[in-house]
Amino acid sequence: MDTPTGSTLVFDELRQAGSQPLAPSGPPLSPGNAAESVGKMRELLDTAFGVELTLLDGESGQLLYASADQPHHEWELRAELCCEVARRGRPEFIEDEDPFLVLALPLRNGAETPNVALGTFVTRPIGLDEDLSRPAELLGMRADEATLWASSQNVWPPDALRRVAELVLAQTESARRIQQLEKEAGSISVNLASTYEEISLLYRLTQNLKISESDEDLGRVALQWMDEVLPAAAMAIQLVPVAPPGQSVAHSSRTRPILLSHGECPVDNQQFSALIDYLGPQAANSPVVVNRSISGRRGWPCPDIRQLIAVSLSEGENLFGWLAAFNHREGGEFGTVEASLLSSVAAILGIHSGNIELYRQQSELLAGIVRALTSAIDAKDPYTCGHSDRVARVAVRLAEELGCEADTLNTIYLSGLLHDIGKIGIDDSVLRKPGKLSEDEYEHIKTHPEIGHRILRDLKKLDDVLPVVLYHHESWDGRGYPHKLLSEKIPLPARILAVADSYDAMGSDRPYRKGMPDEKIDSIFRAGAGQQWDPQIIEAFFRARDDIRQISQADQEDVKPDLQHWT
Repeated sequence: MDTPTGSTLVFDELRQAGSQPLAPSGPPLSPGNAAESVGKMRELLDTAFGVELTLLDGESGQLLYASADQPHHEWELRAELCCEVARRGRPEFIEDEDPFLVLALPLRNGAETPNVALGTFVTRPIGLDEDLSRPAELLGMRADEATLWASSQNVWPPDALRRVAELVLAQTESARRIQQLEKEAGSISVNLASTYEEISLLYRLTQNLKISESDEDLGRVALQWMDEVLPAAAMAIQLVPVAPPGQSVAHSSRTRPILLSHGECPVDNQQFSALIDYLGPQAANSPVVVNRSISGRRGWPCPDIRQLIAVSLSEGENLFGWLAAFNHREGGEFGTVEASLLSSVAAILGIHSGNIELYRQQSELLAGIVRALTSAIDAKDPYTCGHSDRVARVAVRLAEELGCEADTLNTIYLSGLLHDIGKIGIDDSVLRKPGKLSEDEYEHIKTHPEIGHRILRDLKKLDDVLPVVLYHHESWDGRGYPHKLLSEKIPLPARILAVADSYDAMGSDRPYRKGMPDEKIDSIFRAGAGQQWDPQIIEAFFRARDDIRQISQADQEDVKPDLQHWT
């Protein structure tokens, strides 16, 4: 800031910049904010200079506060000078008429354009007989009034006045910077909290990505958790069909759209589909954000939806559904932050749905292989048609009676379907022989467990089935085949299957004999418990005998391999 000695150039520059009076412009400050701002400035100025200063708006030149301690200048005539001081952002002496100096001090106080404090100061003592006619004109006073006013003021040397003005400016800048930092810190804190919630949501979702978790279950969880993060009145997920209606599948598949919702959802399933159609194909490629500028147009199909974000659940080229958020809870608008979060959640759900679909397709493939193999067994020996399925069901019932877990039940069922697959490698003349087998023929037919093991061993999905196929003809007393395993060295599923296989074989008609009556089968089982069969499994057989007989008597047309539980 220039002192009065070198201030003439500054005055001229200011006057050239503001040669025309500036009319007040711009909207007035709100009463509350204006009063608070002016009050803080006045308190600071009173402390620094010991007198009240006049305040003007640095953008419009509008008078904000007229000090009673200051001469009543025509401040409107100096408004443009004050605006120029505000633009320069440093203290200036805008009038210099010995012994008076008029100081203009810009004060930001948090605003982009500062206010300007104006004060007239006395720079030296005044003599009682001194003629102040000319400087009195600066104050808009008569000479005697100027002398009286000046004699009541403190003397401010220009250098001291300049230093105090610069210190006041530095203090206001520091206060403004602190206020700005506090505001930024508060904003960062809010953003960090929001970001943490979003990261926590995505982390929790990834922790729930299990093949056993259906896309519907994960979708419901996602909607509930998003409610904690998104300011949406309602959210919904529509899952589209993955299989045509009426298609026979081994693994349960969605054949019609399903709508999952949380909150007061403004649309039903059909309306949701219509809304997606209205948004057009571009919605499948990127999030669609709708606010009042769009929802307020004529032709908008959902009057109850004021704000909307819609994003597709997809993985590669495969579309699995849609995720949508409806109506901002606080009446605001959705933006990129909310759209980005929904996109991240949709990506996780889309990948999960893609994994489930891939798993379903693999299960369908394996189920088709198993059906083909069981059909091959039936084609090889038509007299035993349905035997494999009945054995599988009886074995499962025995396993349930023994308290086996679900995974074991699935293994036993699948093993029952495939236990005789090795008979594909047995000569037809031996397999279909109506009479008693010779010793060589019997040895030949005893190879079918090992043949079955070789057929299935390259299917990694059937690793748990292989021991059952291989050992289902082992005996409790160690006299079975192919490896003569003894008692509990035989895997439990193989011991269970041995009882189920024997029951169906004894009770079924064969070319060389009729099926045995139940009483004879019961007698054979009692006699063979602890020798050919595990005695505990025989006990389980008698406890579940009625259910087992009902299974064996079911019509063949009603017997279809139920592969859903293990695929």
